[in-house]
Amino acid sequence: MLLIVCGTILNAQTKMSTSEASAIKAAVKALSDKTETITADFVQYKHLDFLSKDIESNGKLAFKSPSMVKWEYVKPFAYSVLFKNETLFINDNGNKSDMDMGSNKIFKQLNQLITASIKGDMFDASEFEVSYFKTDGNSEVHFNPKDKQFAEFIKSFHITFNTKGEVQEVKMIEPSDDYTQIVFSNRTTNQPLSDAVFAQ
Repeated sequence: MLLIVCGTILNAQTKMSTSEASAIKAAVKALSDKTETITADFVQYKHLDFLSKDIESNGKLAFKSPSMVKWEYVKPFAYSVLFKNETLFINDNGNKSDMDMGSNKIFKQLNQLITASIKGDMFDASEFEVSYFKTDGNSEVHFNPKDKQFAEFIKSFHITFNTKGEVQEVKMIEPSDDYTQIVFSNRTTNQPLSDAVFAQ
C-alpha cells in the first residue's frame, strides 16, 4: 500500500514556480524561432468513454514554416489531413475534399492552435489561460480557451515538452472529457522538405 501511495505521489503533477515557467517558455521560444521544418512519426490515441480500449492510429507528420501541416495516417487505414493557406484538404484513401478555414472562426483557431502546438510557440496566445506543470521529468503546459464558442469544442489543450523544449505529446480534451492524445517519435528538424510533400 505504501509503495502504491509513494508511486502515485512521485508521478503526480506539480505546479511550476514562476521562474520555472519562464525558463521553459524561453527554451521553447528559442527552439521555435530556429525551427523551419519538422518531420516525425506519431501514434494517436482516441479515448472515448464508452469504449474499453482507446482507438489507436499511426502516421507521419510534416510541418513547414510558417503554417503548412500534413498529418498522414498509414495505419489502420490510409488518410491524410493537410492544413495549407487557410484551407483544410482531406484525402480519404483517394476521396478528396477541402474546406475554407479562413471563413470559419472555429476552424481558423483550431488550425492556428495545431500549427503553434507542433512548433511549440504558443505561450503568448491571448486566447488561453495557461498553466505550467512538472511531470515525470518533463514540462506539461495546459491551455484552456477563453472563447466560449471555442470551448464548446475543446475544453483544454495539453502539450508535453522534453528538456530540450521539443514537443513530445499533444492532448486535446473535449468538454465531455473524451480526448485525442498524440505521441511523437523520430523527430527531425530543419531538414530540406519539398513543397511536393504538401501537394493536395
